[in-house]
Amino acid sequence: MADPAGVTATRARGHRAAEVFGDQRSDRRHPLVAAAMALPLAALLAIVFGGWEAVVTQASSVAGMLGR
Repeated sequence: MADPAGVTATRARGHRAAEVFGDQRSDRRHPLVAAAMALPLAALLAIVFGGWEAVVTQASSVAGMLGR
């Protein structure tokens, strides 16, 4: 099957951009850093929108599934 026109050129451009700007896919954040960034916002939204009880219920359910 022939390569559709432009696909190869687009891939080549993407590879060149990754070389110039750095490959963003390889820069991974540690899961604890991601949690530290997301949890304060999640807690704030839960408090503001009155869903704190639902968050606590879900967290305890997840903890139960994980065996803690």
